[in-house]
Amino acid sequence: MIIKTRIKELRARYDLTQDDLANMVGVTRQTMLYLEKGKYNPSLVLAYKIAKTLKSTLEEVFIIEDE
Repeated sequence: MIIKTRIKELRARYDLTQDDLANMVGVTRQTMLYLEKGKYNPSLVLAYKIAKTLKSTLEEVFIIEDE
């Protein structure tokens, strides 16, 4: 299973940097970078915080694909 994200696209909608969003959800900028590149799968709690901060649903932010 592969998890892709639209974090970068949604961040741009609100003119947020990786650092801004990271601070808002309580992680480092590096964690946000890894999430955007698909190198890190977030916990459910972190995924929820990101979606809520970006005023989106989990399904809008994270796309789950079979390999």
